[in-house]
Amino acid sequence: MLARNKPILGICGGMQLLNVILGGTLFQHIPDDIPNFLNHQKISEDKKSEHQVSIIPETLLSQITKVSIGTVNSSHHQAINKVPPAVIINAIAPDGVIEGIECPKYKFCLGVQWHPEYRDTSFDIKIIEAFVKAAQ
Repeated sequence: MLARNKPILGICGGMQLLNVILGGTLFQHIPDDIPNFLNHQKISEDKKSEHQVSIIPETLLSQITKVSIGTVNSSHHQAINKVPPAVIINAIAPDGVIEGIECPKYKFCLGVQWHPEYRDTSFDIKIIEAFVKAAQ
């Protein structure tokens, strides 16, 4: 998809994979690697963990969502450690965990650590709509 410059929306593990494919690295287990971490894992089968993210201004994600802070669902134990030079961080949790990335050298290359397909918030819906529009 990258070689063909097709629109990409990496969700959760898809964002982590996108970062690695582009040359970045991961923390293998947040509790082992990040001091004073938030709960980023699902609380139970019927209760999602939630936390806020700060969305970095002047990024594709900020243009799409039109918000600077949002509450996101969270269900992961790995996280991005280092991003490669071509990748921009577009969202960060209060504990410093990278929650979103993008790569402007591609037509539409966006990754978020949460699950916008659950459509929990209006900005989740905007992310899905932007991806669909880019794919048309």
